[in-house]
Amino acid sequence: MNSLDWTVLIGYFGVMVAIGVWSHKRVDDVSDFFTAGGRMPWWLSGISHHMSGYSAVMFTGYAGIAYQYGVTSYVTWSFPIAIGIAIGAQLFAGRLNRLRSRLGVASPLEYLKSRYNLPTQQALAWSGVLLKIVDVGAKWAAIATLLSVFTGISLNQGILLTGLITGVYCTVGGLWADALTELGQFVIQLLAGVAMLVTVMGELGGVSALWTVWDRLPDSHTEPTVGPYTLTFLLAYLFIKTFEYSGGMWNQAQRFMATSSARQARRSARLSAALWFVWPAVLFFPMWVAPLLVRAEKPDASDAYALLTERLLPHGLLGLVVVGFFSHTMAMCSSDANAVSAVFTRDIAPALSAKARGWSHRAGLLAARLSTVSFLGLSMAIATQVDSPTFKDIITVVIKWVAGLVGPISIPFLLGMLRTFRRSGPTAALGSWAGGLFAFWLTNYGLSGVQLQIQIASPVATSLVLFVVIGLVRPQDTAERDTVLARINSGDDDDGDGAAAAGARAVPAPGDGGPGGLPAARGDGTGDVPEARADGTGDVPEAGLRSP
Repeated sequence: MNSLDWTVLIGYFGVMVAIGVWSHKRVDDVSDFFTAGGRMPWWLSGISHHMSGYSAVMFTGYAGIAYQYGVTSYVTWSFPIAIGIAIGAQLFAGRLNRLRSRLGVASPLEYLKSRYNLPTQQALAWSGVLLKIVDVGAKWAAIATLLSVFTGISLNQGILLTGLITGVYCTVGGLWADALTELGQFVIQLLAGVAMLVTVMGELGGVSALWTVWDRLPDSHTEPTVGPYTLTFLLAYLFIKTFEYSGGMWNQAQRFMATSSARQARRSARLSAALWFVWPAVLFFPMWVAPLLVRAEKPDASDAYALLTERLLPHGLLGLVVVGFFSHTMAMCSSDANAVSAVFTRDIAPALSAKARGWSHRAGLLAARLSTVSFLGLSMAIATQVDSPTFKDIITVVIKWVAGLVGPISIPFLLGMLRTFRRSGPTAALGSWAGGLFAFWLTNYGLSGVQLQIQIASPVATSLVLFVVIGLVRPQDTAERDTVLARINSGDDDDGDGAAAAGARAVPAPGDGGPGGLPAARGDGTGDVPEARADGTGDVPEAGLRSP
């Protein structure tokens, strides 16, 4: 990189911070900080959902897979994610939005206290927070690895630089800052990705390279499933990613909660699914043909894309592509930080401290920002250890740990919103969670020689089976739990519901008011949640609401 590239990179960081500062004006309370007050346009939510779904790991770990195995990197990664989000658009997106608009929650897990009980909510909250610390740590390490290739700075210096800049804008501006920076990052990545594609095609003979270059590559490069990435792996990945990207990873759920209505949330999900079908293929083509242009130096070929960029792009465009690397990682890490902060502030802290249950809006917002900073600091500390024997390498952390552990956390959370599983109560939820964690330990550390697809699929499959079976054997449906489900599932009155709730700015302070442990509905944390009628209709709480 020369001075022009550094100018582009520094300019990018400056714009991200400026957006965060500007977004600060839109954040008055925890509703704005965590769910954008229910006022985010569906198209912005969809782009944000897409951008927060992958990081620089694509340009390291998955670039290595593309270099070694070819199109299977798309078939077994982004394609199943696109299908999973499309499924989630029908099953979960609208219901996640109703958690905010009808139950008045600001954290995805707040409803679990009413749907199950406090121990279930806490088990999922604590385990999810610990998982995200490791997950985001791996992503910091991925972007720092790329930064070291281009600039020569150390891994720890790269982690500190990216973490501090991300911390500024996401702590100051909340979800609004996340979404708006992700929109800018999407535009940057669009320019950088197209520039890289055009440059590579020019090196290989023009546009015709898209269909003529394959006979110069290994035969396996055109196989949809190859090596460890088998058809079984593809199906297992589809199964897992349907839950993960439909809200099982809380930052994705927040995007659906932030729209004005359930209908808008579904539109947001469909846009994200369409982007996952198309855009990764544009980014992957240079990686697929990279063996014709560069020789990877690392055994896993995770440096292939960086080497390709250094060789082909002129200064200025090189800086733009490096900015593209940062775009994805900072988008995902900032959104995860906001989601974890929501869970800590709204779910964990009130269970630990009576004082937290009485936080004012100002105190709650301060706690949200402090917990965001704390999460970023812990994940950055983990990132410095990502190459230790505990974590082995970046792609192992992302595929094995996250894919393996998302099931125990997401199954009770997402399926708990569906009427079909109304009989599954606290015992089923905790049994599902504990059984999935045990399956992860057993297949990854307790037994040797277990295939990769078994390692990542067994925890979520175990959680699903236990959640269903325990619910059938020991049903725990109650009138209060049925009321919660009715409000999440009732009708398709999205326009009216969204209009009534779009201006919900003041989310209640965490507390024990309302039926079944639902948070109190008034902005000062007092008062009961209006009772839902048997058909699931009823008035949206009006106390503390003001139009945007």
